[in-house]
Formats: sequence, C-alpha cells, structure tokens
Amino acid sequence: MIFNILIVDDHPMTVDSYINLLTETNYQNKTPDFIKSYNCEDAYNKINFYLKQNETIDFALLDINLPSYKKANINNGTDLALLLRQRFPNCKIVLLTMHSEPLTVDKIIKSLKPEGFIAKSDINFELFPVICKKIMDGEIFRSQTIIESQRELFKKNINWDNHDNHILILISEGVKTVNLPDYIPLSMSAIEKRKASIKDQLLQGKGSDKDLIEKAKKLGLL
Repeated sequence: MIFNILIVDDHPMTVDSYINLLTETNYQNKTPDFIKSYNCEDAYNKINFYLKQNETIDFALLDINLPSYKKANINNGTDLALLLRQRFPNCKIVLLTMHSEPLTVDKIIKSLKPEGFIAKSDINFELFPVICKKIMDGEIFRSQTIIESQRELFKKNINWDNHDNHILILISEGVKTVNLPDYIPLSMSAIEKRKASIKDQLLQGKGSDKDLIEKAKKLGLL
C-alpha cells in the first residue's frame, strides 16, 4: 500500500533534505511515495492529477512562502493547504514558515486548522522526522514559536475572528478599504464596523490606517 507524501518548497535542496529525513520513518507496512514540487502551479497540477487518478495524498509538507499561481488564485502554501483540504479531507497538513506574526499565525490556525504548524527556526534534523511521525500518528503539533505567537494575542486580550485578522493584514499590505469586499466575503458596512472596532481596541477609535498599522506593528501583531 502506498503512502503519498507531497512536499512543496521553492528550494530543491530543502525538498531533498525532507525526503532524506523521512525515508527511514516507519510507515507501518506502507511504502512512502514522495511527490516533489517547488511552486504553487506545479503543486496545484499535481494535486489535481492525483485526484483524477483516484489516488490520495496522505501527508503534505508545505512551505508558506512559495511562487504563486495567479491563474488559479493560489498565492502561497496556505492556499495550497486549503485546496488539499477540499480535495483530500483526510490529508494531514504540515505548514512550515520563517514568519510568526501573531495575526498571521492566528488567521492560518482559525481558517485551516493544520495538523502541524512549525516555525523553521524551531526544528533541526533530529527533531523533524520525530515530529512528522507524531503528526502522521494523529497528534496535533505546534512548534514553540507558533505557540508563543498565539500567546501574544491572549496577553494583549485580542480575540478577533478570522475576518478581523484578515482585514488588518490586507490593510497592512496596502489594500484600500473600498476594495476589501473583493477579498473578504462581507458587505462594506460589515467591514467598516469591524475596522472601527479594531481601531477602538488599538487606537481608542482615533487615527488613520497608517496609524493603525504602525500600532499593530509596535504591538508585534504584524
């Protein structure tokens, strides 16, 4: 029986390193088949190929920062993870990242609920296969940096939902308020109410979008 493992990272040496580290893992009488990919377009095509072949992808290691595939609106590893959730609901997904901004981490966890979420700075060659095996066996794993990032929101008494996080992240990326409904499935009035609430919490209701982003960055949220 084949155990299909998708590995997506834009550094081929990193992909090969992951494969070398996971080759000796005990797959309980299953034979691992490693699917390599280095960008969103290739990964998107391979995911759909396996679906058409009535084969499953059982485990996925996805770097978050990847060359995008604009045609399919797959911009990063998180979008690939959401696609995998749709195509292969039983696939165990591990996200790897160099970034751990609290709002981004919180948004990903709430929208995707990955089985594994790992800051690359938290792992080494010895720990990596051990962690992956635990996730394969049914554990949910968050590395220490990810855990600390979540705690930062609790410390600041911020408990926004995924839409609130997304609004602030998009504004920080330069998206104007008038265009936010293109990215978030809410009406303009609903978005404006949420944005006002965010400003109330961070700026006591006063200040521009620039002030809002500067405050969020000062608090370590972005």
